[in-house]
Amino acid sequence: MTKDRLAWFTDARFGMFVHYGLYSIPARHEWVQNYEEIDPSVYERYAERFDPDLFDARAIARTAKESGAGYAVLTSKHHEGFCLWDTATTDFNAVALAGRDLVREWVDALRAEGLKVGIYFSLLDWHHPDYTVDRHHPQRNHADVAGLNADRDMARYREYLHAQVRELLTGYGPLDYLFFDFTEPAEENGLPGKAPSDWDAEAILAMCRELQPDMIVNDRLGIPADLVTPEQYQPVRPLKRDGELVAWEACQTVNGSWGYHRDNLDFKSPDMVVRMLAGSVALGGNLLLNVGPTARGEIAPRDREIFGEVGEWMRRHDGAIRGAGPSDFTPPSGVVYTRRGDRLYVHVFDWPFGLLHLPGLGGRVAFARLLNDGSEILFREVPPSQEAFNMIPAGPEPGTVTLSLPVQRPAVAVPVIELTLSEAS
Repeated sequence: MTKDRLAWFTDARFGMFVHYGLYSIPARHEWVQNYEEIDPSVYERYAERFDPDLFDARAIARTAKESGAGYAVLTSKHHEGFCLWDTATTDFNAVALAGRDLVREWVDALRAEGLKVGIYFSLLDWHHPDYTVDRHHPQRNHADVAGLNADRDMARYREYLHAQVRELLTGYGPLDYLFFDFTEPAEENGLPGKAPSDWDAEAILAMCRELQPDMIVNDRLGIPADLVTPEQYQPVRPLKRDGELVAWEACQTVNGSWGYHRDNLDFKSPDMVVRMLAGSVALGGNLLLNVGPTARGEIAPRDREIFGEVGEWMRRHDGAIRGAGPSDFTPPSGVVYTRRGDRLYVHVFDWPFGLLHLPGLGGRVAFARLLNDGSEILFREVPPSQEAFNMIPAGPEPGTVTLSLPVQRPAVAVPVIELTLSEAS
């Protein structure tokens, strides 16, 4: 059943992540409450200023679709505890304070654009009075942590947590992806984190399977589910659990911050994003690229530009990503391969001068073309030379296909050569 649930996910390969909440107002990182150790009672002042007047879920969904993403994921609640949906569990929510159910708007917008619907939900909640102070809590350095925790009851918090998950699973129709965040039991400075037992993770996953049997769930309940989610790093090999390949998704940001961070200008270039995307697919994974809308709810111009340029690349190269996966062939240095059926896609990160040698493909290539404009690439199989002379380069190893490339690199983020493989491949 897991494989069936994941079919759309492994076909899409690219998704948009959207982090939006009260932290967009201070605009100093979504962990601002943690980093600056802001007491929850003080942090509440941001709720009074929450005004998503420029939050347009349809516009964000269109940006995602035009970027080539097949799905998108919105933070329904981050660690701060502020809820973007119409919840009966707390008044600390967007409906009570701004009169808008942003999760409803999100779900409707994604469906209208034909995108798969993803919801993020934080298991942490620094606002809830029964959530115990742990290693990540903004009050972790309080003079009397034991006293703060004396009257807190994680059992009551679990009831609250489960009720919120149930609301999301029953109030918004079929969901495609529920992204939980996060479980980390390790101790730091004398304080533990939270373990799967703190959430009763097994019961939450069982609820997901009962109420939304076709929905995929990530691994951040702290127990195995449908996929794993490496964050802010790119795997260098396929991911396995107990020796078996697992579905995975690299979660990345446009600039290192998940929430809107006004003064963070460390933007990834579109070229870098495309390389990360191609590299993920080449290893059997997805890329989920995050953007943090401004306090008013719109995607900032620089972020839109990045997604727009990725979309321009995807418009010409989506066949090398969507529905593609890893290849059994081994690429040379500076190249990654993705494959879809009888098409092998050569993503050329380091454009060579004149010739590109592809070992192991001898007798297997029927046709080659640049994917951006469809133009033919000539190729040949050259018997290996025994010696190198002044005007005769040392030959490649037996079974190598040599592509004759234009000197000028195509003006795209990453050039891709599509090889049509013969039936013997």
